[in-house]
Amino acid sequence: MIPAMTDVKRPALEGTVAVRGERRLSFAEYGSPRGDALIWMHGTPGARRQIPLEARAQAEAHGLRIVGIDRPGIGSSTPHLYDDILDWTGDLELLLDALAIDTTRVVGLSGGGPYALAAGAALPDRVLGVGVLGGVAPTVGPDAAEGGIIQLAVRLAPLLRATRVPLGIALTNAIRLVRPLAGSGLDLYAAFQPSGDKNLLSRPEFKAMFLDDLLNGARFQTLAPLSDLVLFTRDWGFALRDVTVPVRWWHGDADHIIPFSHGEHVVARLPDARLSVIASAASASPRRSSRR
Repeated sequence: MIPAMTDVKRPALEGTVAVRGERRLSFAEYGSPRGDALIWMHGTPGARRQIPLEARAQAEAHGLRIVGIDRPGIGSSTPHLYDDILDWTGDLELLLDALAIDTTRVVGLSGGGPYALAAGAALPDRVLGVGVLGGVAPTVGPDAAEGGIIQLAVRLAPLLRATRVPLGIALTNAIRLVRPLAGSGLDLYAAFQPSGDKNLLSRPEFKAMFLDDLLNGARFQTLAPLSDLVLFTRDWGFALRDVTVPVRWWHGDADHIIPFSHGEHVVARLPDARLSVIASAASASPRRSSRR
């Protein structure tokens, strides 16, 4: 059984927007349709509804507008592999135009972090600031960070490129097969996480949001996570010094997937950034101390 799925409110608005190459990007919108906008870039894996319930409530309470975007190959977004991370910002600009968003802030969770940074580098006149929660660091070039599980993707990059599409199909079929056991699977995953994340994943409302997003996004396709891994092992198409807008970065000091040192590494190379430490967690709710 999947607990509390019916307790998760559907987005105020969901749809798709035409972007380059006759493709489409799907989105989900929460809060006020006329409020200050915040673009939410989901993690890897994830989809457009991967927005904490607390953030949705804050948007409604304070008249904010949160827009979650499916990357190509998840939800209803047309499958596509960008040339590099920076390339996606051409689609972002068209989506902002279609949704009548002149300026925005962009937040990226984990694998969404590089996309949020790219938005700050490419669109400084429209992106007023960037937030990153436990974001992936560059793996190649002068900005590359050493270590971490991401290095496994670097070593497997040629195989990932060659098998990305069939692996995506297999992953979609596997998720459909284990869908009735999704709640138990999340409990098992939580058992191996740091105490902060374990507590977060034990909360029924957070668990329901996570499962709603995962199962809704993977109904038709699950290619986006594999495309992310391919792009993370390439040059991102911009340097960290090119992100001149303010960046606020939160990172768990017990993160065993994306090491805390990667957050320190990236923040030290950004022109205007501040790092906040999340104690005893991977990527949970920000709290405790901060540093430059």
